[in-house]
Amino acid sequence: MTKKTTVNLILCLLMLTAAVTTKLVTPAKLVMVQQSEISLKDMVPEQIGEWKIDPNIIPLQLSPEVQKGLNELYSQTLVRTYVNSVGERVMLSIAYGGDQSGNLALHKPEHCYGAQGFEISDFVKDDFVTESGTFPVTRLLAVQGHRSEPITYWTTVGDKVVKDGLQQKLQKLRYAMTGKIPDGILIRVSTIDDDLANSYRIQNSFIKSMLSSMNKEDRTKIIGRAGV
Repeated sequence: MTKKTTVNLILCLLMLTAAVTTKLVTPAKLVMVQQSEISLKDMVPEQIGEWKIDPNIIPLQLSPEVQKGLNELYSQTLVRTYVNSVGERVMLSIAYGGDQSGNLALHKPEHCYGAQGFEISDFVKDDFVTESGTFPVTRLLAVQGHRSEPITYWTTVGDKVVKDGLQQKLQKLRYAMTGKIPDGILIRVSTIDDDLANSYRIQNSFIKSMLSSMNKEDRTKIIGRAGV
């Protein structure tokens, strides 16, 4: 048996165990983790260090079909473009879903952009290091025609950033075992640039400034209990 086959069998066993355990331990009525209403526009300042909102740049416009699907998944979204003093621009998109139970799950950028006809490449899993802790992010490149958009994103389910689908399901299971339904946030930062290294340098600077500008409670909602 090859190493890859062994890993796949282990993952399948974990998922089967998780599914059975959830059925056995999940109470008849689950309680939502997020009891109070959050406000994404209040969580993220309009002025982030040297970054300020640029109203002249319009982010990717979604097709009606994709937008309809996202509206069913998310209870709140925030889309902004920021520019700094030297003219560097980043696009920020945050989507919040209050119910991450069952089959409901945050819609990853590779699916969203792929549905819009973008070619997706250059997937990289990375650890993002900040003063508030370290958390996993995904980087990728979305290209359509002359538009080249490097993207950095991460997904927080409950109190933890999850790096893949398996972690996401196990995180849901952890909450289900305590009778709770986790909420979820997907944060996407992108730039329009053919230079990947330069794009990620700009994005890293923006993300660190954004997190530093937020209060501890809001920052925890964005990156969970990073490093824990």
